[in-house]
Amino acid sequence: MTKWVWLPGEPDTVVTDPVTLAYRAVAAMQLGAPRVRTAPGVGEVGLVNMPVWLWVERSENTWGPIERDASVPGLTVTATAKVTAVDWSMGDGKTVRCEGSGTAYRKSFGIKASPDCGYLYRKTSRGQADCKYKVGATARWDITWRSTLGDTGQISMTRQAGTQLQIGEAVPVLVDPNGEQAVSPEIPAAC
Repeated sequence: MTKWVWLPGEPDTVVTDPVTLAYRAVAAMQLGAPRVRTAPGVGEVGLVNMPVWLWVERSENTWGPIERDASVPGLTVTATAKVTAVDWSMGDGKTVRCEGSGTAYRKSFGIKASPDCGYLYRKTSRGQADCKYKVGATARWDITWRSTLGDTGQISMTRQAGTQLQIGEAVPVLVDPNGEQAVSPEIPAAC
């Protein structure tokens, strides 16, 4: 008579190749979507032909570098991951590639273009759904791995996040210097 007993965990005779272990190490990293930040930010209105600053907040799981191991008896694979670039889809058909995480905007910077990751809208977002451009950020991860047996390899992955930007335009108001009559231009229907 034979009786089968199921034990938790992997069998002792598992044959695992280094690539499989590399993907296990990457899964252990729990790589997250980029934490998107912009100036103007959510709830603010930017202006046509005024600088928009783009950046992502860095953390181990959203930017790297991050390193994890995966092992089976007799074999360990170490994987190291980091973001190499962020591709921004600006919602108006244009894209921007930033090789770094970008510079976080501070009010003291005033109205300057970002030194490393920014954009200039040429049209308002008036014609867009909800009157906002849908902006997407795709972080490009470069992952290298090596095993205790000398095997090496590379894996590329992406993670995405998004936000929305409302872009308006400045409308001048003409004032009579004599104070008799103010003239306002016609303003198209606003969002």
